[in-house]
Amino acid sequence: MKLVLMGDLHYPAIDETINGLFEARANFYDVFIEKFLEMEADLHISLGDLTNFGRKSELQGIFNVLKRKERNFIHVLGNHDLYAQTREDVLKMTGQKRYHSITTDEAVFAFLDTAKEQDFEDWGGWVDEEQLQWFENVVKESGSKPLLVFAHHPVYNTTKRSDIDKGSIHPSVDMWRILEQKDGVGVYFNGHTHVDSVVSQQNWTFVQTSACLDQQAFRHVEITEEEIIIRAIDIENQALAENAAMIYDNIKHFTHSPNARGTDEERGCRIPLLPVGSRN
Repeated sequence: MKLVLMGDLHYPAIDETINGLFEARANFYDVFIEKFLEMEADLHISLGDLTNFGRKSELQGIFNVLKRKERNFIHVLGNHDLYAQTREDVLKMTGQKRYHSITTDEAVFAFLDTAKEQDFEDWGGWVDEEQLQWFENVVKESGSKPLLVFAHHPVYNTTKRSDIDKGSIHPSVDMWRILEQKDGVGVYFNGHTHVDSVVSQQNWTFVQTSACLDQQAFRHVEITEEEIIIRAIDIENQALAENAAMIYDNIKHFTHSPNARGTDEERGCRIPLLPVGSRN
């Protein structure tokens, strides 16, 4: 089974009076999303902050591009996606679910909602009690089958920058109480901090992606009987990089991270899986 993930896309509303900015936005997102969608995979996943402020025009604009190719696209909510509109309105526009899970022969996939709604002062993450109870059931019911979790915010004090203020799900939300109940391999994918990072803690691997404007790349995930293979796929395109710079230099609510790119070890990994017969 194969997955393709993108981090914080930040499709923005723009000031069209700025010379060249409209063309830069169109060219960047047309090319980037085309590359994203042309990769063969069972699921194409956005790790949140698909838009820069959650405006109707931003959601309509990016979904018009995403609909050019029929794919099984899943978007988890990021804090930027919920600034301009309510959660209910955003989900109604996108047709996405707030949180949900998928079970296949290969693995269990859980998609979380860690975003606060229209909170302009606190861009950190939160998970309410109802969702925590649901997530705990998913973890327990996954048994020894690999569990892959997708969320916008990292778990506190796991990946790079997840220990800073507002850089993670709030530390008071005890995610480890649930995660430690997992029997076997767990992988947690997130964005938010705009920097690559891969960290292993206990039986969990935490994989963090940078923002697409800072680094034009995806994560490709392949699940085999023996292992989970996670690797970075770079788009080597000078015009794409120049258009990205034009965008991030001329929009609000986004700060360029020049050191977003991690080492090879911080961008991918291989996670061995126990043969079915040897699992507890």
